[in-house]
Amino acid sequence: MTTLGDRAVLGGKRMGIVRLSPRVRRKLRNGLLFTSPWLLGTLIFTIYPIVASLYYSFTDYSVLASGRWVGLLNYRVMFLRDERFYTALKNTLVYACLLVPMSLTLGISIAALLNLKLRGMGIYRAAIYLPTVIPAVAASIVWLWLLDPQYGVANDILRRLGAPTIGWLSDPKWAKPSLVLISTWGLGTTVIIYLAGLQDVPVSLYEAAELDGAGVLRRFRHVTLPMLSPTIFFNLVMTLIGAFGYFTTVFVLTRGQGGPVDSTLVYSLLLYNNAFVYYKMGYASAMAWILFIMVSLVTYLVFRSSGRWVYYGGGG
Repeated sequence: MTTLGDRAVLGGKRMGIVRLSPRVRRKLRNGLLFTSPWLLGTLIFTIYPIVASLYYSFTDYSVLASGRWVGLLNYRVMFLRDERFYTALKNTLVYACLLVPMSLTLGISIAALLNLKLRGMGIYRAAIYLPTVIPAVAASIVWLWLLDPQYGVANDILRRLGAPTIGWLSDPKWAKPSLVLISTWGLGTTVIIYLAGLQDVPVSLYEAAELDGAGVLRRFRHVTLPMLSPTIFFNLVMTLIGAFGYFTTVFVLTRGQGGPVDSTLVYSLLLYNNAFVYYKMGYASAMAWILFIMVSLVTYLVFRSSGRWVYYGGGG
């Protein structure tokens, strides 16, 4: 049953004019008032910084002085003159290429073990998740002590085993693998997501495959992986985005220098140094937009490929 105000709105629509009734206007006003803190926060702390960074990327802005419009100069310097830009880009890509396969493999393997029906499994699940609740800075300091080439626990264990010691964070050859090792230590969130996906696989599919004579490996390949593919897809995207934005741990471990010999100078660390150490905020803004474009492109390619390997149980 329509009210008089609703009929006025309908009549206005027929004439091409939308007149809001007092009741509708009151609800709209109240809704805007309740959402205004969120709208203002989004406008001030999200939309404005994004637009401002795009403008600053075309200026010679140093924070300490007003910016001067330079057009595409920052981008030309980045691609044609800055060798450290390519070093940081290469280090980030190598780190991502090492981390993503290891994260997927270890995450699924550990989740499969945690999915077993064993006594005290809750303790193991809590132990795997525990590293993710430790602050990144505190964990980085602990790893700095563990991987110390002279007094670290890791090399002390190698000495006791009669194996040669490793220069972990002091050797350019081992620096990036060390970062990957540290990153895989904090896979708790990824493992929990995989575990939730595994528990959502229908038991009837395993029973049907077992009746057809499929062994453990074949059941894992033809039942578990296809049913887990949406979860793998989600973790793949999130791991890729996280790899491109990797910053806190490497900043603490190398004191913001990206050493030794720039072997751990990842993209976000170089961006930070340009912005807050060298005060080249305009150049750092240009780097941020290139990073955004790269992450968007990689994410788009993953989404485009998902149709060939991601299976949704509903037939999608």
